[in-house]
Amino acid sequence: MIHENPEQAKKSKGCPSQGGGADMAKKQQEQQAMIKANLAKIKHKIFVLSGKGGVGKSSVSANLAAALSKRGYKTGLMDVDVHGPSIAQMFGMTELLDLSPDQQTLMPKQINENLKVVSVQALMQDKDQAIIWRGPAKTGMIQQFVGAVNWGELDFLVIDAPPGTGDEPLTVVQTIPEAQGVIVTTPQEVALADIRKSISFCKTVKLKTLGIVENMAGFTCPHCNEAIDLFKNGGGEKTAKAHGLNFLGSIPFDTRVVDAGDQGTPVMLEDGESTFTKAFVKVVDNIVENL
Repeated sequence: MIHENPEQAKKSKGCPSQGGGADMAKKQQEQQAMIKANLAKIKHKIFVLSGKGGVGKSSVSANLAAALSKRGYKTGLMDVDVHGPSIAQMFGMTELLDLSPDQQTLMPKQINENLKVVSVQALMQDKDQAIIWRGPAKTGMIQQFVGAVNWGELDFLVIDAPPGTGDEPLTVVQTIPEAQGVIVTTPQEVALADIRKSISFCKTVKLKTLGIVENMAGFTCPHCNEAIDLFKNGGGEKTAKAHGLNFLGSIPFDTRVVDAGDQGTPVMLEDGESTFTKAFVKVVDNIVENL
């Protein structure tokens, strides 16, 4: 064990008597006050999570926010997937976010009259730069996205976090305790095994769960119109029933969803109708009804 001289310990630890600890405490209090003030203006907070990557969680988040905005709801979308942000690409965000006129808050990207988006990628000069952050830096970023972004009055805030049960999902729950979870999975067993961990996470941290969405549940061949179960089917619904959760709906795989995301306009912002959009409308209906 290494013993420090008391005076050295004061300096190294930012002793309040020298102002360091007091200043830090004051900043934390100010940040908590901003977070509380912002959350008071947001009616519903929806936390989209998944047990593993590759299940289309960000696509569901983007299209959920888009669909809610088209229904006339004031909607915000917050991308806190630090290491693999994709929301900026899905909404064609190529420029850095602006500061408010008083230079005190960050202005989200206004996609349409009802939809605002913030992504960590929209803070980076180099879009290909790797973000190499430890837990405290991620926690600080999420808290800033909640408290230091000028969200204004919202009906819904959709939060897209990285997969798993690590720092980011835990910070979202701790920062936004009234958030309600939407768990995304695909039908195959390897995904369902991970979703059971997500269900356990929600129960452990006491996150109320709106239900489970089964993504990529089927695919209709554009040449022969035959339905193909790419990743089996029905697993999401069975898992929901087994754990006493709502099954919010099953969404098919559609190449047009991929194309729309790559082009910067989520398919639910478009006016066309497809098997995917019909299925997604039912999911949104169930989420709104459960709220």
